[in-house]
Amino acid sequence: MTSRAHPSDGAEALVIVDPQNDFCPGGRLAVAGGDAVMAPIATLAERFAHVVVTQDWHPAGHGSLASSHAGRAPYEVIAMPYGDQVLWPDHCLQRSDGADFHPAVAAAVAHARLIVRKGIDPAVDSYSAFFENDRRTRTGLAGALRDLGVTRCVFVGLAYDFCVGWSALDARREGFAATILRPLTRAIAMPAGSGTSVDAIDRALAAAGVTVRD
Repeated sequence: MTSRAHPSDGAEALVIVDPQNDFCPGGRLAVAGGDAVMAPIATLAERFAHVVVTQDWHPAGHGSLASSHAGRAPYEVIAMPYGDQVLWPDHCLQRSDGADFHPAVAAAVAHARLIVRKGIDPAVDSYSAFFENDRRTRTGLAGALRDLGVTRCVFVGLAYDFCVGWSALDARREGFAATILRPLTRAIAMPAGSGTSVDAIDRALAAAGVTVRD
């Protein structure tokens, strides 16, 4: 049986989620103000011995892209074998400029112990740093962090209501303590039910015991 991390002891890891050009203003899936958090994230990373950076890395024709589905438009939701899937504009295509890390986080990327590429399987999207969206396929990050003695993950990056939030939820699922530094994230805030995707992730994070620091 794999041992679980214990939040009361051990090291912290800073997990920088998807600090990529396509998620910043001017990118194909721009998050408003996404570029404003990049330099502060790089400064914060200097304080951590363990830094992880995630990178969306989609092959052309990925099933999460609206362009892969005839007659579908970005931000529509369709049923996939693993559940509901938002269809996104083409973004973070492998070896594209949009998939590159924002230049303001270059120092943090150079300092990173691990870079986790996700969304590589053309049939399954991957928001979380720990699991693909089928909720079964692991990225290997949890085991790597345990090997390093990490018990607490601190999350920053893009976007709060999708990849950052899902990563924090899965950190808790894997037994890690999890904290999101809200000022070093930005959100998409898509309509969801009677509110937005921010409202939905806020409820999920609170229920899972994720600490969100303003």
